[in-house]
Amino acid sequence: MHAVLPACAAMLALLPAIGPAQAASKPAYVPDQGEALAAPAPAILPLRQQAKLRNGWLADRLDTLVPALMREQGVDMWILVAREYLEDPVVATMLDAESFHARRRTILVFFDPGGGRPVERLTVSRYGLGGLFAPAWKPEEEPDQWRRLGQIVAERAPKRIAVNISADSAFADGLTKSQHDALVTALPEGYRGRLVPAGDLAIGWLETRTPAEMALYPGIVRIAHAIIAEAFSARVITPGKTTADDVVWWMRERIAALKLATWFQPSVHVFRKGKNDVSGDIVIQPGDMLWTDFGIVYLGFSTDTQHLGYVLRPGERDAPAGLKAGLANANRVQDALTAAFQTGRTGNDMLVAARATATAQGLNPTIYSHPLGYHGHAAGAAIGFWDDQTPGPRGDHRLRPNTAWSIELSQTQAVPEWGGQMVQFRTEEDGIFDGEKLRFLDGRQTRFHLIGGAARPLRTGPRPPISARH
Repeated sequence: MHAVLPACAAMLALLPAIGPAQAASKPAYVPDQGEALAAPAPAILPLRQQAKLRNGWLADRLDTLVPALMREQGVDMWILVAREYLEDPVVATMLDAESFHARRRTILVFFDPGGGRPVERLTVSRYGLGGLFAPAWKPEEEPDQWRRLGQIVAERAPKRIAVNISADSAFADGLTKSQHDALVTALPEGYRGRLVPAGDLAIGWLETRTPAEMALYPGIVRIAHAIIAEAFSARVITPGKTTADDVVWWMRERIAALKLATWFQPSVHVFRKGKNDVSGDIVIQPGDMLWTDFGIVYLGFSTDTQHLGYVLRPGERDAPAGLKAGLANANRVQDALTAAFQTGRTGNDMLVAARATATAQGLNPTIYSHPLGYHGHAAGAAIGFWDDQTPGPRGDHRLRPNTAWSIELSQTQAVPEWGGQMVQFRTEEDGIFDGEKLRFLDGRQTRFHLIGGAARPLRTGPRPPISARH
């Protein structure tokens, strides 16, 4: 753990202070936690420092989070099995930063001996895992890996053995049929009836963020926001020349140049009078509202953001009042949802409560928010879907503290300046729920990115060229 502190401190020192956004013209509704659209981003750490940081986080999680979750769920052994390039979603997050995949077959065993003693961590595998799991198999002494696993189980005599099988969540269903069959066969007589689905144990591991992770997550989101701010600026977009797809591929090149990753293809769509939600080779023009859906992966964590931009017409200094009203009302829907966050509530509970609050205010919401973390659409409860605003099985999971969320939703309303045209104002911001309140990791968008005005570039590496700018 101590080896990662210099890297952690270096990145923390680079995290910008988040202040209220200053709008050119203040709307009647002034939301809090406004994002500073032109704020600088933290420097991206060298790969060696990233690895030290991530390994420190992982060691801390294994030391503290796994024992707490096992005891909470009443499980004294947890067995995880994965094959190379077919990683269980949980196993994939337990590999150190220099182990990119399971090797051949990787078997991890956690055992709680009780009495307040530490949880034992074993790897029944040919290769080690960064010193985080004690080697427990010597092939020269016992060539059969499964037989050795059976011996380990018999030696420890667990009462309840959790395995990752689930009909409800892909995140808790990583044990394949063939490996499950081999595991059952390997267990000593009388132990097969002790197998239980890992369920909330697996989901709890994936969804819970530690204090060290939460301290640096805002900087990760700031990097994503800064890339969007540069993409939605005159540095990238030349009205009348640049297409929506040009901006999409600029974003992809920017991610690659910064040695980051993404978990989905970015989107850039155009809204204008008489034309709603068009993408592809459409040329961006003055007076257009732009929408993007964008995410990065850095230090093992995902971001997911939807922001709005406006292309200034000659003589304009801000977006039309009707567009600004749409964004402000989308912020109101965000408020309705974040106010519904309470520990122990299900995603369905939060969906119903938020929609009731928003519609009582005369809003027209669609809510489709989701957990965030190791994955973009991460482990935990869904809060609605864009095509289904009714409670359902995928929203049954209960809210836990110290979880990250993508507050994704839209508000649909008429824009007077566009002849009353109905426009969907789609927003998405990332936040952390600490058990009491959800707070946005890097603020939230409360004013448009304006194309044609000044914008600060993301100064963390060379900017890739975009053909439409030449």
